[in-house]
Amino acid sequence: MTLRFIGTTSEHGNCPTLYEVVETGDIVVQGDQLIDQEHLAQLRDLGAHENAVVVPRELLSRFAPKE
Repeated sequence: MTLRFIGTTSEHGNCPTLYEVVETGDIVVQGDQLIDQEHLAQLRDLGAHENAVVVPRELLSRFAPKE
């Protein structure tokens, strides 16, 4: 899998960041992991192999694909 950097709102090189999987066009989201159990309980159908991350709305509005 080859990742292409799309953009970040971080000023120090940390997360949050968006990447595109070159081979498929899928998007990879890097962000702070959501660990609060009360918040996790509100997610729908979160699989055992899945994680939830928190990203600022600004990151998605600036860099998420519009297509």
